Amino acid sequence: RSFLTFFAEKDIPSLPPEKVKLPKDRGEKTIHFLTIEQVKKLLETPDTKDVIGLRDRAILEVLFSTGLRVSELVSLNRDQIKIKPDTKDLEISIIGKGGHPRTVYLSERAVKWLREYLRTRGDKNKALFINYRGKDPSSRLTRRSVERIVKKYALLAGLPANTTCHTLRHSFATDLLMKGVDLRTVQEFLGHKNIVTTQVYTHVTRPRLREIHRKYHGLKD
Repeated sequence: RSFLTFFAEKDIPSLPPEKVKLPKDRGEKTIHFLTIEQVKKLLETPDTKDVIGLRDRAILEVLFSTGLRVSELVSLNRDQIKIKPDTKDLEISIIGKGGHPRTVYLSERAVKWLREYLRTRGDKNKALFINYRGKDPSSRLTRRSVERIVKKYALLAGLPANTTCHTLRHSFATDLLMKGVDLRTVQEFLGHKNIVTTQVYTHVTRPRLREIHRKYHGLKD
């Protein structure tokens, strides 16, 4: 911009300085994530004695198991979840952000709670997660509804007030990195087009990496 301003002052034809958009200085992005103990507490908060509690438990388990975005979660359909009596874990194909397909993985815990929830479904709605209240019961849950569900159980579990669906996604990625999974693999799990997006998690895991380096690398006195 300074260069173009100089041109303008000298009446030299050039692009107006105000037309040039400078990149924003975003600094180091803060990642909010839960410890594995906090995740466990959150997942076990719903009362699974009724269908809403079963649905909500399944939602929380799926979010943490897969690292799905909330928009991807609410787009899931029942026919994508082919759970047989002997099914333990499961992999499913989804269409993620930007229309990019990817595979996500449901843990044994997630499959267990999905199975319990789906047993209660007597409707013909193709959506995996549906609404049981409001003006339009049995309709597909919305992003906003799922955000409210996560917020509700986070507060009941005594977790930070800023806990969201994306916090579970961050927790999923951080847990993998803490356990030694490489960044490229985490990128695939999250469906990030560019690994630079995934690198935002590395500063979170630095203390863990430092601990590993201290413990395993170098010569001992």
